[in-house]
Amino acid sequence: MVSGTDPRIANLTELFSELPGLGPRSASRLVADLLTEHKDLALSLARSLEDTVSRIGRCRSCNTLCTQDICPICAKPDRDRSIICVVESSSDMAAIEESVSYTGSYFVLVGRVNPLKGVGPEDIGVDKLVARVISEKVCEVVLATSYTAEGEMTAHMIASVLKRKAPSVRVTRLSKGLSAGVEVEYTDPATLTAAVLGRR
Repeated sequence: MVSGTDPRIANLTELFSELPGLGPRSASRLVADLLTEHKDLALSLARSLEDTVSRIGRCRSCNTLCTQDICPICAKPDRDRSIICVVESSSDMAAIEESVSYTGSYFVLVGRVNPLKGVGPEDIGVDKLVARVISEKVCEVVLATSYTAEGEMTAHMIASVLKRKAPSVRVTRLSKGLSAGVEVEYTDPATLTAAVLGRR
């Protein structure tokens, strides 16, 4: 804590600085802005966070974060259930939805495999994915993990598992437009559209 800083403000700043992409200085500016210029927003944010965190769970179909049993996307009757797009996070799913190029269903992993940290396929929901692919007689699985080392490892592992347990299912990968090291959620809609349509 900086000497002379109010302890409550210091604690709030420290909490914000733990969020991805926010360092101590950015967190300090954000807190100061919320407490001076946007007090109503700060109170609404606090109430919304408390309400959402107390209700949050995962969609029983696609595994995305939601506050209901079935998420809004899975509840749509016009989605193509014969195709499942596998993503690493709910934010990746939102990014692909924003591209308006995909009309199938989704499965959201809980991150990606990382052997060095002891994170294996069972930790990210691969068993649940495979069970759904088999039970719903899915025709195609689109692997939309990021083009990072861990994302590629995750995609390869899922493809191998599906080849053994559901050999008739076509497994494709987002391709055109995505470069090595790219995170799906930070890719612009036009590039994602090209990647979805150009999957192979």
